[in-house]
Amino acid sequence: MHVRVSLVTAARSSSLLAERFDDDRPLDPVGWRAVETAAHGLVPLGAAELRYCSPTARSRATGRALGYAPLAQPALRDCDMGRWWGLTLAEVAAREPGAVDLWLSDPRATPHGGESLLAFIARIGAWLDTRPADDGGAIVAVAEPSVVRAALVFALRAPPQTYWNVDVRPLSTVTLAGSAGRWHLSLETTV
Repeated sequence: MHVRVSLVTAARSSSLLAERFDDDRPLDPVGWRAVETAAHGLVPLGAAELRYCSPTARSRATGRALGYAPLAQPALRDCDMGRWWGLTLAEVAAREPGAVDLWLSDPRATPHGGESLLAFIARIGAWLDTRPADDGGAIVAVAEPSVVRAALVFALRAPPQTYWNVDVRPLSTVTLAGSAGRWHLSLETTV
C-alpha cells in the first residue's frame, strides 16, 4: 500500500528579507499574482482524494485560490520559535547572535524557548507517516516552505542539518510516494 503526497509551497506573504518567524500574514499582491500565474499547473493537484494545508493565512489562501478547499492541519504548522515569534532573522541575530549560531548549528537546540529543529522535523514526519496509505491514493497539502523542507529531510532520512541546504520557493511542488517509514522523492516531468 502506498500513497502520493504532493506538497505545494504557499505563495509569498512578504519579501524574503521581511519574513518573520511564525509569520501569519496574508498573501501580498505579488503572492496573489503568482498564484494566478501558476494556477494552470497546480489546479490539477486538487483532484487528490485528500486536500490539506498549514493553518497559516497564506497557506489557507493559496489552497483556496487553487480550488483545493483544503482542511487546515495543526500538525503542519511552522516550527514554534518561542520568544523569537514575529521577529526577522536579522533582528534576532542583532539581539542574540550566539543564540542564532547555536540554533543553526545544533538541531536539538532551543535557544528561543520553542521547538528544536529535530522536534519540528519529527512532527512533520509523524504527520506524513500517518497519512492513509490507500494504494495509489493521492493527497495534496499546501504548506510553508519550512514545512516542505522538514518533510523532505524526514522522507529522505537525511541528517537534520540538511534542512538548511534545501531551498523551497513559493508555489514550488514536490511529491513524496510511499508509506510510513518508506518514502521516496518523486520528480515528474510536465512534458
